Amino acid sequence: MIDLSDTATLATRTRPALNAGNGAAELVANDVCAWFNKRLVLDRVSLRMERGEVTALIGPSGCGKSTFLRILNRMHELVPKAQLAGTVELDGADIYAAGQRATTVRRHIGMVFQKPNPFPAMSIYDNVLSGLKFVRTKVADNDALVEEALQRAGLWNEVRNRLKELGGALSGGQQQRLCIARALAVSPSVLLMDEPCSALDPTSTRRIEQTIEEISADVTVVIVTHNMQQAFRVSQNCAFFLAAENEPGHIVETGPTDRIFNEPHDPRTADYVHGRFG
Repeated sequence: MIDLSDTATLATRTRPALNAGNGAAELVANDVCAWFNKRLVLDRVSLRMERGEVTALIGPSGCGKSTFLRILNRMHELVPKAQLAGTVELDGADIYAAGQRATTVRRHIGMVFQKPNPFPAMSIYDNVLSGLKFVRTKVADNDALVEEALQRAGLWNEVRNRLKELGGALSGGQQQRLCIARALAVSPSVLLMDEPCSALDPTSTRRIEQTIEEISADVTVVIVTHNMQQAFRVSQNCAFFLAAENEPGHIVETGPTDRIFNEPHDPRTADYVHGRFG
């Protein structure tokens, strides 16, 4: 078990090179356990998130999906008294290894949250570039990068003549796509998405799903969703999480999305994906 507030403990882990950043990468969790204030909330979660594919994390509320997602880019360690066991590897490199900076990890493994969070007092243009400034990265042509990121996020045609307007003035769906553009601007190898469409209308939801489909060849996507139709539409692989009363979350079943929905091995999976509980 690792106390994530104890840097001395983290320093005992070896440090392989983190060489991701040249396109989509494979992300592998091995026997991950997580605690909050000594309470076990995830138990021995192992999952391979394939390079250049979309993996959907499904399951009822409170079964640890979002906690697991945050472990994948070291946001779990921001929680006081959080602890962790197991490993998370990005193309074979342990992201929790000694000397592996969290900011570097998050440069390679980006995150889009449930609620759109653009910087409201910052322009659309500057919002896209803000991630680069955070990781202290310069590019030769900011204008070209902004256009490319907004194109990939499916927002360019709607804001191309409004780049100096405030990001907070956009609609909810546009703000979420702006956050996706901001994440893509730093060229991550993996993009984590925590219910990115839960507060959006069907039109905005469909546009973000199209964006996921378009970027997944170049960026490995891991998405938490409670929308079973969405999971079926956007993902190639699924992991079904479940937690019983007073027991930690764990993975019941993983596999190709089509099999999970049509021929699951566990009856609990069938009950969940067909809406009989959850």
